[in-house]
Amino acid sequence: MTEQYMPPIVSGELGQDTVTAAADRNFYTRGKRTPALPALSEIDGVSVSSLVKEFGSPLFVFSEKDVQAKAREMREAFKSRYPRTSFAWSVKTNYLNAICQILRNEGWIAEVVSDFEYRKARKLGFAGKEIVFNGPHKPKDILELAVSEGALVQIDNLDELGALEEIARHAEGPIELGLRVWLDAGVKPIWSKFGFALANGEAEQAAARVIANPKFKLHTLHCHIGTFILAPDAYRVATRKLVALREQLHIKHDHLVPCLNLGGGFPSRSLLHGMWGPREKAVPPIDAYADAISDVLNKLPAKKRPLLRLESGRSLVDEAGYLLTTVVSVKGVNRSTSASGLVASGHKDRLILSDNSKVGYVVDAGINLLYTAAWYQFDVHPSQFIDTPPIPSRLYGPLCMAIDVIRDNVELPPLAAGDVLTLHPVGAYNVVQSMQFISYRPAVVLIGANGVPELIRTRETLEDIDRPERLPAHLSAA
Repeated sequence: MTEQYMPPIVSGELGQDTVTAAADRNFYTRGKRTPALPALSEIDGVSVSSLVKEFGSPLFVFSEKDVQAKAREMREAFKSRYPRTSFAWSVKTNYLNAICQILRNEGWIAEVVSDFEYRKARKLGFAGKEIVFNGPHKPKDILELAVSEGALVQIDNLDELGALEEIARHAEGPIELGLRVWLDAGVKPIWSKFGFALANGEAEQAAARVIANPKFKLHTLHCHIGTFILAPDAYRVATRKLVALREQLHIKHDHLVPCLNLGGGFPSRSLLHGMWGPREKAVPPIDAYADAISDVLNKLPAKKRPLLRLESGRSLVDEAGYLLTTVVSVKGVNRSTSASGLVASGHKDRLILSDNSKVGYVVDAGINLLYTAAWYQFDVHPSQFIDTPPIPSRLYGPLCMAIDVIRDNVELPPLAAGDVLTLHPVGAYNVVQSMQFISYRPAVVLIGANGVPELIRTRETLEDIDRPERLPAHLSAA
C-alpha cells in the first residue's frame, strides 16, 4: 500500500443538522423534503370549487378549447405530411351533443357503429354522406336507411354483404361501400373479430365480389388495428398491407380503390396501470403516427395516392375531460391520529411497507362513472394546495361493492371530508359507458372557448330512471 493511511475525520456538521436529516435523505421514509402534490384549482380559468358549488358533485367537466386544440393538432400533423386526409369522429368515444358539434365545427365527419349512433349523428346534423358506418351488427332496416341516405357502409362480414346485395337490387345507381380488413400489424391482440382476414385471401375474395357487382362501387379499404396503440410503426405495417391489397385488386380486377381508412387507436396522454411516466415520454406524439402512415403513401406515384381517412376518438377528447369528486370519509386512520400526523410520525415505514395501512378516502364518484379505471391510472389532484408531503393512499368510490376502487395506490396529501379532488384525463368512454347503478349519473359541464361554463347534460333524477318502467296492474298498490 503506497498511499499513507488517513484515519476517518469527523466533520464539523456533526450535531449541526436537523433531527429529520436522515429521513430527508431517504426517499422511502417520505422525509419532509418530499415535494407536495400540486393542486389543480382551475380548469380553463374557472375555479374547481365554484364549479362544484354551482353544479354539484360529482361533476364531469369538458374543455372546448382542449378538444379544438387536439383536433387542430391532428389535422396539422397529417395534412402537413399528406394533404389528402379526411377525419371522422368516433362517436362511440363520447356522443354528447356538444362534443360532437365541436368536432363537426372543426370539419370532422361522423363514424358510427350502431343504429343508435347513426340516428343520433343524423339528428345532430351530419348528412348521410358525412357518416361512415362501421360495426359487426347493422340490422337490415338501418342498412337500408344508411344506403338510401348515402352513408358509407363499411362491410364487416359475409352475412352483411349478402344483406347489402339484396338491398342493392332495389336501389338506384351504384352504392359506395367500404370493406373492413383485419391483419397482423405486429401488435397484440389482433382484432380478428372485425372484418375480413387479409392473410388467407378472404379480404381479396370479398372485395372481388363487391367489385363484380354493378350495383356496388368499392370506395374504401378499412383497417382498425386496436386501441391505445403505443407503437406508431404498427400503422406503417398496416398501411403497407392495405396498399398491397389495393394494388392486388387493381391488377386483378382493374379497380383502384379511392380511399384507405387506417381507423383510429391513437392514444391520449394517459398511463395504463403499470406504465411509468412522464406521459409526454411514455406516449408518442401524434406526429409520429402521421409520419408512419404518410411515409408509405407518399412513396406511391402521385396519380395512385388515395384519400387517407382516419377515425379518431380517444386522442381527441380524453384529455379534455375531468371528473370533480368530493371526499366523503377517511378510512384506515386511527381518528386519534390524523393522516397529517402519520406523515411526521414513526408510522411512515408502516405506511410504505404494509398495504393495509394505506390511508383510504371514499369519494362520491365510483367505477359506475369511471369505466376505464380498470385500465388507466388517472391523475388525482386536490383542488387546493396542501403543503404536506403525499403518502400512499387508496381512493374508493361510494358504491356498496369491494371492487369500487378508483386508484389502488396513489400518492395524496392528508385529506378530510369535504375536500374536492379532480380526476384527469377521463374524457373518453367514461361518460358514455357510465351507468345508473346505486346512484344517479352526474351533470356534465362544458367550459366554452369563451371561458364560460355551461350545463350540457343535467344531473339524473328519479323521474329519468322511472320514465321507461311500467308496473303491471296486478302489482299496483291497492
